[in-house]
Amino acid sequence: MPNAEVEVLDCQAERLDWDGLSKAIESSEPSFVATSGFTANAYTCARTAEIAKAVDSEITTVVGGSHFSFTAEESLAQFPEIDYIVRGEGENTLVDLVKTLGADGRIADVKGLSFRANGKIVHNEDRPLITNLDSLPYPAYDLVEHNMNRYHFSMMAGRKAQYMILEGSRGCNHKCSFCTQWRYWKGVCRKKSPKRIADEIEHLNDAYGGVFLWLTDDNFEYESSAKGLWKELRNRKCRESVMLFFQARTDDVASNPELVGKLRDVGNYWVMLGVESNSDAKLKEFRKNVTPSDAYKAVKTLNDNGIFSHAMFVTGTRDDTEDSIRSQSRFSLDLGADLAIYTVLTPFPGTQYHRTALDNGWIEDFNYSHYDMAHAIMPTKTLSRDEVQRELYNCYKAFYGSYTKSISGIFSKKRLKRTMYRHMASQHVLKKLRDLI
Repeated sequence: MPNAEVEVLDCQAERLDWDGLSKAIESSEPSFVATSGFTANAYTCARTAEIAKAVDSEITTVVGGSHFSFTAEESLAQFPEIDYIVRGEGENTLVDLVKTLGADGRIADVKGLSFRANGKIVHNEDRPLITNLDSLPYPAYDLVEHNMNRYHFSMMAGRKAQYMILEGSRGCNHKCSFCTQWRYWKGVCRKKSPKRIADEIEHLNDAYGGVFLWLTDDNFEYESSAKGLWKELRNRKCRESVMLFFQARTDDVASNPELVGKLRDVGNYWVMLGVESNSDAKLKEFRKNVTPSDAYKAVKTLNDNGIFSHAMFVTGTRDDTEDSIRSQSRFSLDLGADLAIYTVLTPFPGTQYHRTALDNGWIEDFNYSHYDMAHAIMPTKTLSRDEVQRELYNCYKAFYGSYTKSISGIFSKKRLKRTMYRHMASQHVLKKLRDLI
């Protein structure tokens, strides 16, 4: 739609409160206001639509993203301020919707759309996934260029490194029981070509000074993707200045030490690992198809290659006890990762856990703003929600509460590790977690 005027309003970067958002919408006089989000900010999306309608009831409001895709019926019933929900992949559906409304066409023909009609909620048929991701345009950072000096990931790279995101793939070939994303992408993994990814990295670095680049793939597959990306980046000048952050499986990293080293040579400085647990039974429940030994091998491989190792853990499963969570905490300390993040098992809509938890009455907190993996939503068989919350804090305290460990982190030889520990100290992260108890 070359004649469409598009404005991206980043309220966080521009420090706009709700009143500021209202004034910005009033000033722009848009025909459409579109936003999207995960479960934890679903109410923020709804409030945005509500404010748009308060400014001008003729504004068409659209929401999308994984949460609204899975809760389209519930959300349209709960939030009258939302006109349309784009389910799943949104690029073509949003364009189709705008064109159809502009031509007074049949909304019922717009695939991937949910809406109200004649007092009923209607869900059009799903839209097929985009086959060739290389056909998508580059991220439209030109629309937020005026905010570029405010984009930093302070905890990871400090306030001097320009932070940007890009995607190399959509979807995942695995089906973890706590994850929404593989269902959102219909269990299909599609990838951009290595050349396209490298071109995009180079573009973000050259055009906007992007230094810390987060490749948002749900799972970067070393086996199938690493060699091609290495070949594309090894002779490009941008590899000397970028810091690439990947998300990967422990077994994939453990099985491909040579490829890990090759990507380190072209700018991969940080890898987040889905370790999840030290329990084979829990890993089986999560449908991870990995073992605790994979985690040890993966962390060692990253450490041996000078890559910052970031381990993720899940607490609060139905069978978790105080002893099992503390055993996992000891495992996380023994693992030797540079950073550990502990999350609470959260029954996100669209996951196997959500359906099971609803059917069994396990969910005690239905406030979606708490679905941030830091608030305990469900008890276990033996622990109350408050006790699960306490054990989450204890995990963090064990990992970060040691003065010796904190001082060694602050003065680590790894620059990213020094940055992270100094940020944790300055933001009083442990105190904030304690306040949740």
